[in-house]
Amino acid sequence: MGTQASPENYTPPKDERTAREKAIDDWLPITSSRKAKWWYSAFHNVTAMVGAGVLSLPYAMSELGWGPGIAVMTLSWIITVYTLWQMVEMHEIVPGKRFDRYHELGQHAFGDKLGLWIVVPQQLVVEVSLNIVYMVTGGNSLKKFHDVICDGNCKDIKLTYFIMIFASVHFVLSQLPNFNSISGISLAAAVMSLSYSTIAWGASLDKGKAANVDYSLRASTTAGQVFGFLGGLGDVAFSYSGHNVVLEIQATIPSTPDKPSKKPMWKGVVVAYIIIAACYFPVAMIGYWTFGNSVDDNILITLNRPKWLIAMANMMVVVHLIGSYQIYAMPVFDMMETVLVKKMNFPPGMMLRLITRTVYVAFTMFVGITFPFFGGLIGFFGGLAFAPTTYFLPCIMWLIICKPKRFSLSWFTNWICIVLGVILMIVAPIGGLRQIIISAKTYKFYS
Repeated sequence: MGTQASPENYTPPKDERTAREKAIDDWLPITSSRKAKWWYSAFHNVTAMVGAGVLSLPYAMSELGWGPGIAVMTLSWIITVYTLWQMVEMHEIVPGKRFDRYHELGQHAFGDKLGLWIVVPQQLVVEVSLNIVYMVTGGNSLKKFHDVICDGNCKDIKLTYFIMIFASVHFVLSQLPNFNSISGISLAAAVMSLSYSTIAWGASLDKGKAANVDYSLRASTTAGQVFGFLGGLGDVAFSYSGHNVVLEIQATIPSTPDKPSKKPMWKGVVVAYIIIAACYFPVAMIGYWTFGNSVDDNILITLNRPKWLIAMANMMVVVHLIGSYQIYAMPVFDMMETVLVKKMNFPPGMMLRLITRTVYVAFTMFVGITFPFFGGLIGFFGGLAFAPTTYFLPCIMWLIICKPKRFSLSWFTNWICIVLGVILMIVAPIGGLRQIIISAKTYKFYS
């Protein structure tokens, strides 16, 4: 299936935008720069994908058990590679046109109004919830670093303050204009994610199997085991959430008829997914092998020795989460600024950017401080919004746009992904919500 017109027959489409529209597009974060290389795609995707979720995978394994856990992780990896490939292909499925944002592809598939209503709420839930969870995780990692270094000799500091310290970085970084301007931060974050993942499974392997390790499911009651299993599915879904920014990342890569953006983008995605597998599977399996069902919802919290290594790993998590936060915040900034400038006719400029982005960072910080239920949040959001945008929405759009022959391999594959994704969307939030309720019983606000 050709997604590009042949170079010799290609006529560039007439640009019918007004001077004001061109100026706005040159100012908005997603469309202001198209100078990225294929390796930008690689580390942006690693930064987007390997977030806080990797540290919860041993916990997810303890809720799923060995067989189902390995099966769910492997199946998720395969399905998300496939759906990500579909999105890369559909970025320029119409010759001469680029779908720079997830909702633009949704509008092409479902219609202008329906496409917005289907895609934008789900994409916003994913990106905003991730930013909130990253606030919590960043604060937790800073607190863990402080506690490990001090070893009980320092005054105890509330998690609230550590979340505020983590947020303070983003008040500054959020003013960077577009994806390419955060490429250095994203590269550092990608390196850190591989590094702390290696420390997590390496330290677990060095520690060896814990005494009296138990590989039975975490909960002792049947109801608890069922809800825990559902929550584990949400944890795994959460760890494959990069699809929400993939079109926006591809939009930064230059494209011509003879060199479409999908080629360097896919090259970067392949490299990214190899790195993702190298992070996810060892952390999940070795972490679970070492601690069994006693592992915490963040493997680095369970590990306490050697102190210097665990402290360093937690600071690596902080650096990585700084990059991840910015990757997921950029499309949100783009949406806010698009509405304010195009719909509400605010003049584009530094003051608008300063106010909107500062308010957004403050909002995610406030919610993170108020509801820091890390494990439950991952399970709940993982199923509710991550499953549609990652597992089956790309498949539905592929069936509508590309129209594969009924009962062909492509048709069957997409319908299998849709059915599995819908099941995940329905059942996973139930376990996560139960975990939030349990955590809330013993939680004191702003402790």
